[in-house]
Amino acid sequence: MSLYDFFGGFRRVVVGKELKSSSASEHKLSKLAALAMLSSDALSSVAYGTEQIVVVLMVAGAVAIWFSIPIAVCVLILLFSLVLSYRQIIRAYPGGGGAYRVSSENLGTGAGLVSGGALLVDYMLTVAVSVAAGAEAIISAFPVLEHHQVAISIFIIILITVLNLRGVRESAGFLIVPVYLFVVITFCMICFGFFKIATGQVPFHATAAVGTAIPAVGVALLLKSFSSGSASLTGVEAISNAVPFFKEPRAKNAAKTLTIMGLILGFFFFGITFLNYWYGIVPEEKMTVLAQVNREIFGGKNILFYIMQFATAMILAVAANTGFSAFPMLSFNLAKDKFMPHMFKERGARLGYSNGIITLAAGAAILVVMFHGKVESLIPLYSIGVFVPFTLSQSGMVVHWYRQNRRNFLLRSIPNIVGAIISATIVVIMIVFRLPHIWPFFVIMPIIIAIFLKIKKHYQNVAEQLRLREPKPSHIYAGNTVIVLIGNVTNVDLGAINYARSIGDYIVALHVDNSENPEKDAEVREEFSENFPDIRYVRVPATTSRSIIKPIVKSVKRISETSHKYNHTTTVLVPQFIPNKPWKRVLHNQSAVRIKYVLANYEDVIISSYNYHLKR
Repeated sequence: MSLYDFFGGFRRVVVGKELKSSSASEHKLSKLAALAMLSSDALSSVAYGTEQIVVVLMVAGAVAIWFSIPIAVCVLILLFSLVLSYRQIIRAYPGGGGAYRVSSENLGTGAGLVSGGALLVDYMLTVAVSVAAGAEAIISAFPVLEHHQVAISIFIIILITVLNLRGVRESAGFLIVPVYLFVVITFCMICFGFFKIATGQVPFHATAAVGTAIPAVGVALLLKSFSSGSASLTGVEAISNAVPFFKEPRAKNAAKTLTIMGLILGFFFFGITFLNYWYGIVPEEKMTVLAQVNREIFGGKNILFYIMQFATAMILAVAANTGFSAFPMLSFNLAKDKFMPHMFKERGARLGYSNGIITLAAGAAILVVMFHGKVESLIPLYSIGVFVPFTLSQSGMVVHWYRQNRRNFLLRSIPNIVGAIISATIVVIMIVFRLPHIWPFFVIMPIIIAIFLKIKKHYQNVAEQLRLREPKPSHIYAGNTVIVLIGNVTNVDLGAINYARSIGDYIVALHVDNSENPEKDAEVREEFSENFPDIRYVRVPATTSRSIIKPIVKSVKRISETSHKYNHTTTVLVPQFIPNKPWKRVLHNQSAVRIKYVLANYEDVIISSYNYHLKR
């Protein structure tokens, strides 16, 4: 069995049997499945959105928690405008691409690359934040796991990566249970909490009544709290990026799914924020705010508490799947425009964009390790990474409507104008008040954009050099000089020499001496002369570093220059034997691979291999 067959078999076990391209339409998503697959990130953010608001307000003391109510209302206004705006984007750009496509076509390539680069990083952060928050939810229920947060997070990333490599439909099928379990149990918890308040079972325990004057609370603190709470809206754009995943009619189904997600998210976010305020809950070190709300409403750590914590941990873990759905599609669109390597356009065995999935998983794992799996450390970068594209996409849609109908564009663009203003305000707030936490974003983005432009330039240069212009007469060579690299005189060399005779007019055997064993070199030369008296034998002294690469390259260049004088092509034939088992390859050096890699950099040299297959 070859190494290729070995890894092919392993891949089939882990990923599944290869699917035919013609079955792609069978693996599109219904609204029910898409809501599970593409909304888990946005819906799961209610697990930490309220907490982020309250943590900031606690700087002024527990009495400041009442400000979470008006801040939540402002977040809902932003959510409403974003949902309306992204419904418009879905209809205007049904091919997917979301903020990247809108920004590129309406604001220019530069704005598009900023959106695309920011979202690529943000989807990695989506995965990192989601799995880290999921690990925190698990630790809230089982404190004994407190010191294993990073390991739990990495394990979840690996699990979801394998799941996504198996394909869109299987991924969505797996996600339906945890997502809808979370939706049902959270809905029941909030409704039960409101019921207990309405029936007088729970008296008013808030730390301060709404409207209480608190001198320590200034505009700066409120703006900072609002920007933190707006992290609950990350993931809203994911559906617009993944419209091609939907069943026909794609745009209509995607728009409906986005609306449903927005309604659920708005109800959950405001409900949890209000209940947290009413119960007077303040953040604790080893228990999240949502876990405390859960404990208060269900009356302690009973079976319902653990079901809610389990559902929260599950949706936070699978919320990473939104990134796994959107990142490959965005990478595909960037690669299609030649800003990312073409490998991101290729579908894997299960019709998913496997290279994008693996890249995302690697990036997210690095972020988890770098930030030690701490959600509060990741959130600021997470927020700036999504609100920059929000601002650009909303602004781009205003331009889009203006170009379509200059007379009535204002009416259509109201949601976009509101969304752009609020999103831009959040970006400014974060720059002013959170710069120590978000400065890496402004270092990474120029690097990413420079890479995009460099890749684009490379593809342009390749196309320019490969493009056929006026027909030119092909150069006709008089012959072919074949250089055969010789080690010891073996069956491999015999086969290589015989093959060289079939393709070459002039053959040179090139041997690098072993400085530590001159007797062996003399023996090789004598044996070669006996077996191949008609072949020129060139002996090259070894270097002091005992490397065979440099003397081979130097000799090949010299012979190549001579052969060109006689109008010959130059072919270097590298003999190598192939063991009958993949594991046996590690027992032999890989000098042939290194030689071919180095010689490939010389444009006047053709590299060829002669493989001798061992039977046992």
